[in-house]
Amino acid sequence: MYIDVVPNRGSRPAVLLRESFRDGKKVKKRTLANLSHWSEPKIERLRAALKGEQVITSFEITRSLRHGAVAAVLGTVRRLGLDRMIVARRSRSRDLVVAMIVARVISPSSKLALCRGLDPDQSTSSLGDVLGLGAVSEQELYDAMDWLAARQGAVEKKLVARHLHEGSMILFDVTSVHFEGRHCPLAEIGYAHSGPKGKLQIHIGLLCDPDGRPLAVEVFKGNLGDPKALTAQVAKVRKHFGLRRLIWVGDRGTITSARIREDLEPEEGFDWITALRSVQIRTLVRQDVFQPSLFDKRDLGEITSPDYPGERLIVCRNPLLADERHRKRQALLASTEVELRKIAAATRRKARALRGEDKIGLRVGRVLGRFKMAKHFLLTISDDAFTWERNLEKIAQEEALDGFYIVRTSVPAEEMSADAIVASYKGLSRVETAFRLLKAVDLNIRPIRHRLENRVRAHVMLCMLAYYVEWHMREALATLLFDDHDRQAARELRTSSVAKAKRSPAALRKAASKRNDEGFPVNSFRSLLDSLDTIVKNTVVAKMPSLDQQTLTRVTIPNPLQTKALDLLGVSL
Repeated sequence: MYIDVVPNRGSRPAVLLRESFRDGKKVKKRTLANLSHWSEPKIERLRAALKGEQVITSFEITRSLRHGAVAAVLGTVRRLGLDRMIVARRSRSRDLVVAMIVARVISPSSKLALCRGLDPDQSTSSLGDVLGLGAVSEQELYDAMDWLAARQGAVEKKLVARHLHEGSMILFDVTSVHFEGRHCPLAEIGYAHSGPKGKLQIHIGLLCDPDGRPLAVEVFKGNLGDPKALTAQVAKVRKHFGLRRLIWVGDRGTITSARIREDLEPEEGFDWITALRSVQIRTLVRQDVFQPSLFDKRDLGEITSPDYPGERLIVCRNPLLADERHRKRQALLASTEVELRKIAAATRRKARALRGEDKIGLRVGRVLGRFKMAKHFLLTISDDAFTWERNLEKIAQEEALDGFYIVRTSVPAEEMSADAIVASYKGLSRVETAFRLLKAVDLNIRPIRHRLENRVRAHVMLCMLAYYVEWHMREALATLLFDDHDRQAARELRTSSVAKAKRSPAALRKAASKRNDEGFPVNSFRSLLDSLDTIVKNTVVAKMPSLDQQTLTRVTIPNPLQTKALDLLGVSL
């Protein structure tokens, strides 16, 4: 092959890539490509290469940016069409929101840290480069959050329309997130589901589909009770999402008798699945509605009660749960008695003995409050002495109901069996998993440092959308993770929905060998992202003889594990 320059009268000469070949005794030539549109330096480099000359004398890597995790997460966002759900037309605000979602999945940080991470001179990943963001100020990110807050309802409506339909089941639960600062009107001191107590907090209500996929989120004041959060969500689903038939699934602290009576029953088409509180279960036992002894050889049975007209009550007993509650109670009783002995000893010591019924009672109250064991002890307190004994009758009454819980529902028997109802209620664990990942494990929604109400809502919305992306990534990558990817086989191993969940044989093999059936090493989601992040985008400057230096971009060739992960996600570098 050679480069041939052909005169073209008054126009620019044609530059052609040709090759010679012999046809009998004649030597002919044919044109392989027209290079007339190439620049002169590029043509000279090709001519040198065809002559076998050394084209590149040296090269330098001037920059390396982590690229694999960006390609995986951003590719998933685009494959899901989440960017188009936010708004159909691309804009800088949309790109900034997408950048915040992707960064939250890869490496959660503050908005100021993200600004540095997107800056062309300081970035360590290719996120800003791929999105073409250039320099980004912190105020731009705040403005993009305000823009997203205004679009939250529209985005949630699209998510619900994609994943729910009339008659679907919807999982709802509430959690608390502690707050840094004192100036946000949403931050209040209230009941803390987890984390430090006595701090300002907000409540977050999360709506998920039956598989635990997040669809909508709401932020409430930190002193709002869980049942009140349900009221707002019922109205939101009916009026904003336009769904007329749904089955609500919530725990006993969220879907209470009052909420059923005031919010769910008046809404035609809304059924529900929840559970009774322990005091309600004890009342049924006293009324002789069911006998705990009947469940010594069975774990599930359906009963009715005039106190719950039109409802199905499904009694469940889990022996493993019973053993665990017995063990925990005994441990708490023992720990409480250790502290009570210290108080009793303080009343008998010679120097500075503890005196006064009020002072002794205050010390005792602190101990019983810490361990939540007041109902299990009989106390005798005087001005100079203190004794106690276990309330064996109360303890026996509680032990008789160890392992019992009762699921209550308005769903008719012809629509769902008792076993399916219990399985649906236990599906709330998927919302708890979402909260765990949102709050601590992966997405670090807390602590919240924003002051403006709409910024707090936008921050929570960003975290929910990030979990939406992570949920789909986990599903796609399940065979490479320690997660159980063969759920159907796991379900078939369970004798009933009350029995303890079992892992599939494939999951047990992965856990034992640390490799999947294809021989790939299994990882946690975070460690797999870290592995993908070793794929980097290099900026290379190549120097060539008698020519200007050229700047090239080269991406690391992925190893087999990385290639498999990218293939499962359906994304490319």
